[in-house]
Amino acid sequence: MTVAAAPDAPAVERERGWWPVVIGALAFLVVPTVPGMRLFLPVEHTLVLVVTALAACAVVGWWSGGRLGLAVLWTTLAGWVVWRESQVGTYSLLLAGWALVLGASFGALSLRRAAHAPPFFPRALSALGVTLLLAGAAVLAAPGGPTQTRTEATAEFSRRADAALRDWNTMTATPEWKQFVTANPTADSLAQQMTAQIQATPAASVTLFPAMLALESLAALALAWALYHRFGRARLGPPLARVRDFRFSDQLVWGLVAGLALVVVPGFAPLRAVGANLLMFFGAIYALRGMGVALYFLAPGRWLMVLLVGFSLLFYNVVGVLALGLGLGDTWLDWRRRARPKT
Repeated sequence: MTVAAAPDAPAVERERGWWPVVIGALAFLVVPTVPGMRLFLPVEHTLVLVVTALAACAVVGWWSGGRLGLAVLWTTLAGWVVWRESQVGTYSLLLAGWALVLGASFGALSLRRAAHAPPFFPRALSALGVTLLLAGAAVLAAPGGPTQTRTEATAEFSRRADAALRDWNTMTATPEWKQFVTANPTADSLAQQMTAQIQATPAASVTLFPAMLALESLAALALAWALYHRFGRARLGPPLARVRDFRFSDQLVWGLVAGLALVVVPGFAPLRAVGANLLMFFGAIYALRGMGVALYFLAPGRWLMVLLVGFSLLFYNVVGVLALGLGLGDTWLDWRRRARPKT
């Protein structure tokens, strides 16, 4: 049985500019494996998220008049990566299942014609919502339920923390470190603080597991979208906007409000973890919106952008708070619209 491609699906010129996408892909694949980051990010091997989303885009592209070979290639690769990931252990099996459901949800929501399709971000948020509902239902129906899932996540993050702690203890046991502590007595107390922080990370990482998984999934969908439209012929929707133009529905501010209420109001204490996840997720996307506002006004060149990235990495706490403030302010003040010249 064959399925006819959708009619009137014009081939479009592929998007240009590979360097930003290549750099973003390398960062997305490498950063979660960095010792410090793997203590917080649920998906360490992010390739499983990217290839399943790319397979979904390729299948929808074929349905819209694109190449069958591309769909077969990425579907086969996704199946192999998911199979390899599922063989590692129960935790990896859960993440592989999440990646499959996420890709299928995003693909199903992308079946509309490009001319009538919503932009990427609302579509990705909808796919995340569908995936959360389906994954939640699967967890509730599985033996052990949410308790077993939390146990697997706790075991995984504890394993990562133990590995980081072993590396840290090995480093602090070297003669060079002992000489450094002798010359700088305060370094010993800093080392003890670092040890305590590493030991405390599993509990915090498990609490914020849903929000961090959603953020990683959102980044994977964006990367897959950008990659597909550089080698696929059938467009699935509008191209990704630049970060400086990033914006979304102002109604999402209620996600932050709800999270703040659940965390602060004493009567909602049992739901405090839910509130923390809402604050983390919506705070992150509002911080990204704030970065877009800053880039809009700074209009940095290549070297200034490098300096800004370096400054953000060094002072991420300060930059994050400022970006969040700009993003929230943009909800009501729409800074970029006010800055446009009137004619």
